[in-house]
Amino acid sequence: MRPRAAGGLGLRPRSGARGRKLRSAVLIAGAVIVIAAVAWVAVQLLRPVPAMVLTASVTTVRVVPGTAPHPDWPGRAEAAVGLPVIGLLGTHGGSRPVPIASLAKIMTGYVVLRDRPLPAAGPGPVITVTAADAAAYASDERLGQSVVQVAAGEKLTERQALEAMLIPSGNNIASLLARWDASSEAAFVAKMNTCARQLGLRSTRYADASGVNPATVSTASDQFRLTVTALQIPAFRQIVTMPQVTLPVAGVAYNVNAGLGHDGIIGVKTGSSSQAGGCLAFAAIRTVAGSPVTIVGVVLGVQATPAQPSELNEVISAAENLLGSVGGDLEHVQVIRPGTVLGSVSSAWTAGPAAVAVAGVSVIAWPDTPVTITVTPRTLGHAISQGQPVAQATVTIGGDVHHITLVASRAAPGPSVRWLLTRL
Repeated sequence: MRPRAAGGLGLRPRSGARGRKLRSAVLIAGAVIVIAAVAWVAVQLLRPVPAMVLTASVTTVRVVPGTAPHPDWPGRAEAAVGLPVIGLLGTHGGSRPVPIASLAKIMTGYVVLRDRPLPAAGPGPVITVTAADAAAYASDERLGQSVVQVAAGEKLTERQALEAMLIPSGNNIASLLARWDASSEAAFVAKMNTCARQLGLRSTRYADASGVNPATVSTASDQFRLTVTALQIPAFRQIVTMPQVTLPVAGVAYNVNAGLGHDGIIGVKTGSSSQAGGCLAFAAIRTVAGSPVTIVGVVLGVQATPAQPSELNEVISAAENLLGSVGGDLEHVQVIRPGTVLGSVSSAWTAGPAAVAVAGVSVIAWPDTPVTITVTPRTLGHAISQGQPVAQATVTIGGDVHHITLVASRAAPGPSVRWLLTRL
């Protein structure tokens, strides 16, 4: 037999080794691919999923539709008019502090009632008129001030004293109440000024409790804010609407506000002096869409004229003109209706539902009053159910603030497995 080639014996082993290596490489590659695929799936499934987000779809500032009213402002006098909840419609005549005469008694009454609250229909504690109080009455009367007769030993309840100060406008009663509340008028005036700062009356300073001192000054806008605040006290509101009062010594005393009961006016306080001119803070009722609405206004510094020599009558006339020019323009407006879309929810995997108001907001306001609507989203997850709260809308009209919950108009599912695996 022919001998085999020298290298023949080593070929097969080398060929078998290559095959085994190739199969091993294929297996390893397959394992790597599988591992990579499993890793990819795991990573995709475990990667953080972005939460749904809400986008507001409203213009942040709107206005009550219509044309703004044109107030009949009182010439060179200062004035302000508005609604207690919403705030000022406007002001006129600048913002320089001016003497306010007996409008100071609004703050005197407010501080007394804050310190010594009266029950809804109760008389309150008894105040005994001292000899000094009687002497002060006589002195103020000789000076020609607005006074209410008192006598030493007379018993006045707190309510009667407030009535004597706010209705016939007794300067001596303002001082009497100040001494009763704080031991001295100076200490009481300090309280008045502290209270003015607390209420944000930045242009107001009190020098006495009655306003006879021309250094007692304020602005129409400050007195508007104070009047709105004082009217929130039931006893104050009750007293300033009274046309007259019967007192132990003075007898029947009449309200010096001749505008009371005219054109819906229900108070509040008059004032007049040579330095202050005629001053009036007034409140009046109008009925809009079947609901009573209070309008508050202030007129300061109206001067007498040859045609109208009484500053007090002149300021009442000016206030009535101002009230008449704006009182009929109030409107009932539904700013937001239930179901109004105020935003939309969205996510990376689907178009989300609308955010709709669960309730409406209706206001009584003057046309062209600004309305601000802001939407504050809640923290959202990866799925939303129908009716789920998704945000809060804040509707602001002046000082009137309403909060409405916004809910999802429909359900929105979380991300699907397919989306999770195919997202980039």
